[in-house]
Amino acid sequence: MKYFAGIDIGSTASKVVVLDGTDMVDHFVLPTGWSSKETSGEIARRLEADGHPIGEDMKIIATGYGRVAVDYAAKTVTEITCHGRGGWYLLGRDCTIVDIGGQDTKVITVENGMPTSFLMNDKCSAGTGKFLEIMANRLGVDLTELFTLAEAGTPLAISSMCTVFAESEVISHIGAGEKREDIAAGVVDSVVSKVAGLCARHTLKEDLFLTGGLCDSAYLVDRLSHKLKRPVLTHPLGRYAGALGAALIARGKPSK
Repeated sequence: MKYFAGIDIGSTASKVVVLDGTDMVDHFVLPTGWSSKETSGEIARRLEADGHPIGEDMKIIATGYGRVAVDYAAKTVTEITCHGRGGWYLLGRDCTIVDIGGQDTKVITVENGMPTSFLMNDKCSAGTGKFLEIMANRLGVDLTELFTLAEAGTPLAISSMCTVFAESEVISHIGAGEKREDIAAGVVDSVVSKVAGLCARHTLKEDLFLTGGLCDSAYLVDRLSHKLKRPVLTHPLGRYAGALGAALIARGKPSK
């Protein structure tokens, strides 16, 4: 049987999706670590262990920050194209995809499975998942705990556009004895505000669809919906949108 895999090596996490002729038969996520090349090798070993070894029966498309490290891929495709294709497939209709990644945030309008326009954030990571990870570490919690704290707090102002200066604001709040819940709420609100600002600069479809690892946080989805004054949709497989899009491109059949 012929299989089709999409590998999305992001700056913090790497996602893999395997399709056969009709269905998704495997998917998993691994931390990217310091070396995309090492992660690429670990993915190959995991695929083989799952019964999908690299070979003639497996066509692979790579995308993401470390896509060039997947030297066994048939080709590489941009994140914009893969996230657009995968997000559209999951939602099943035209939409605007908001992908909050580890290194950047993208807003992509998709029609008939293909991106028609997109916008990315500035080079600073203050509106991304990496920013949340850095601030969670500063507060001594993981991301899940950060969202739990934030839900119980009242947001404090964290206005800096630069991660370094924003971290200084957090340190100042800690030094002033502010509640950890309020600081956490301020951190999440800061990211949500920056993402909403990016959306405001882009022409949006009626449906907004959140992808990336942060789409698993009901609290963040709720805050973004509130900030944008419209529902933000997501999917249990939303974090796999890029890898799924790459696998669909590898398969070469209509997305739906």
